[in-house]
Amino acid sequence: MSRNLLILGAAPSLGELRDTLVRLEDTIIFALIERSQFKQNRDIYEAGKMSFKDGYRGSFVSWFLKEVECVHARVRRYQSPDEYPFTDNLPDPVLPPLDYPPVLVDPRRININDEIFDVYVNTVVPGIATEGDDSNYGSSATRDIECLQALSRRIHYGKFVAESKFQDPQTHDEYVKHIKERNRDKLMELLTNTRVEELLLKRLKAKAIIYGQDLSAASAGANGSTNGSGMLLDDAAAAAAAGSERVKTRVDFDLVVSLYRDYVIPLTKEVEVEYLLHRLDRN
Repeated sequence: MSRNLLILGAAPSLGELRDTLVRLEDTIIFALIERSQFKQNRDIYEAGKMSFKDGYRGSFVSWFLKEVECVHARVRRYQSPDEYPFTDNLPDPVLPPLDYPPVLVDPRRININDEIFDVYVNTVVPGIATEGDDSNYGSSATRDIECLQALSRRIHYGKFVAESKFQDPQTHDEYVKHIKERNRDKLMELLTNTRVEELLLKRLKAKAIIYGQDLSAASAGANGSTNGSGMLLDDAAAAAAAGSERVKTRVDFDLVVSLYRDYVIPLTKEVEVEYLLHRLDRN
């Protein structure tokens, strides 16, 4: 979990949610960096490339994901309202259930992990990993699962964002009106804050540049710390803001930005709209 959801008495404020989402940015960037050290290893994503003693016919990543989620389900990971499995028919927890406050309306109704999986395998992996096969199948799949789980948590957090915005007295009546009219376009317009999205993308680029550098040879410079190539960390952040291409990083910072711009943000808002369309079901 990204925050203690057991202590919530109401939906978190937008400020609290942004703190969580900012931390998830760090998690996602570092997970992408970890995956980028291995080749693409496309065989692990193709069904039928590997044989399994239990007769499973899917891909190695899908099989491994199922195994991992079975273990996590036993310790009640997927009872938390901010965790969503990619697989189904999971075992019951061995631990007693926790009593989460009913902040969300039917939190299990919406799960878009199939879309997230498709984007990750077909767009993200080819973008962050070098083409080829290095036989590090287990290590690659382990990092894949870390990336997938972080992306899923980030995107499905849109339900909490939608609930928080729905409860805002300044816009509550507008949301109710558009929900009753089933007006997706108006809901999307009401949810969208272009300025916040622009700031998010700028912050992501700066983070991806700084986190993605090799700092093993860092030494104190005249005006601050430097990376292994002698670039000041402050300069790296400035380079991000200026859109400089001269910074070499372990993961393409433009890909991180495009991942959020083209997929994470739109999918999050898709979750928010779907959630809101069912928000009045509680009544």
